[in-house]
Amino acid sequence: MDPHSVDLIAQFLTHLAKERDVSPHTSTAYARELEGFQDFVRVHLGEAVVAWERVDRLTMRAWLAHLSRQGISRRSSARALSAVRSFFRFLHRADVVESNPARAVGAPKMERHLPGHLDRAQVDTLLTAATTRAAEGRFTDVRDLAILELFYSAGLRLSELRGVNRSDLDLVGGLVKVRGKGRKERIVPVGAPAQHALREYERVRETLIAQVGPAAERSAFFLSRLGRRMSPKTLHNAVVARLREVDEGAGLSAHSLRHTFATHLLDQGADLRAVQELLGHASVSTTQIYTHTSVERLKQVHRKAHPRA
Repeated sequence: MDPHSVDLIAQFLTHLAKERDVSPHTSTAYARELEGFQDFVRVHLGEAVVAWERVDRLTMRAWLAHLSRQGISRRSSARALSAVRSFFRFLHRADVVESNPARAVGAPKMERHLPGHLDRAQVDTLLTAATTRAAEGRFTDVRDLAILELFYSAGLRLSELRGVNRSDLDLVGGLVKVRGKGRKERIVPVGAPAQHALREYERVRETLIAQVGPAAERSAFFLSRLGRRMSPKTLHNAVVARLREVDEGAGLSAHSLRHTFATHLLDQGADLRAVQELLGHASVSTTQIYTHTSVERLKQVHRKAHPRA
C-alpha cells in the first residue's frame, strides 16, 4: 500500500465489512470517527494528504486534547480512539506504518454514571396503564404494550427489539432469539405476562398484514401502521412517550427498561454471570455497573430506615 493513498480509510472500511463482517452501524460510526481524525491530522501536520507514518504518540495526545476542548465526552473520545487504534492496526499489518501510535496513549477514564431505571412500583404503573389502553384494541396500543412487556421481560437493547423477526419468537416455550452486538446471537427467556401481550399483539398484527397486503413486511415482528418494520425513531418515541407518563422529569430513555431489567434481577439475588449472559455483555465488567445501582438503592433504604445511619 502507498502510505500517501487517500483511499486507505476506504480500504479499511471495506476490510471491516467484508473480512470482519461488522454491522453497517459500526462501519458508519468508524467512518465518522476516522474522517474527524483525518481532518485534525491534516491541520496538525499541515498536510493536504496525510502521510500516516508521520502520526506519532504526540499527535495522538494532541488529538485527544482537541476532542476534550471541543467538549466531547470521555466515552465518545474513547470510542473514537478505539476506531483509530483499529485503523492503525490495519495499517501496521499492511506495512504502511512501523507501529501503532494509538496504542501508546491510554483511553480517557470513563465516568461511571448509574443508569436510570424504574422501581417496582413504577414498572407496575407503566404496564398497568399500557394494559388499560391496549384493552380498547387499537393496533398501536396493543403493539406498544407488547413492546414494553418484551423490553422489561427480556432486557433487550432497542436495536435488538427492533430486529426481532416473527421466526425468532417461541411463544410456547417462552423464548426469544436475539441478535446482539457483533451479530452474536443469544436465547433469552420471556415471562408469562409478556407472552400474553405478544400473543394479543400477534392477533392485531395479522389483521394489519391482511389489510396492507403484499407490501407488508411479514418477517418483521414489530410493525408500523403501514406494515413495515418500525424505524428506530418510531420505536424509541413510542417507549419514551409511555415512560414520561410514569416520571416526566426523570430523563428516562428507552434503554431505561433494559437497565430496570438488570437492576431488578440483581436486587432479587440473580447471579452476575447469568445477568451478563442475558444482557449479551461481552465482559462481566460492563454488567457490574448494575451492582452499583443495587448497592445505591440499599444505601438509600439504610439511610432512611436505620436510626444511626
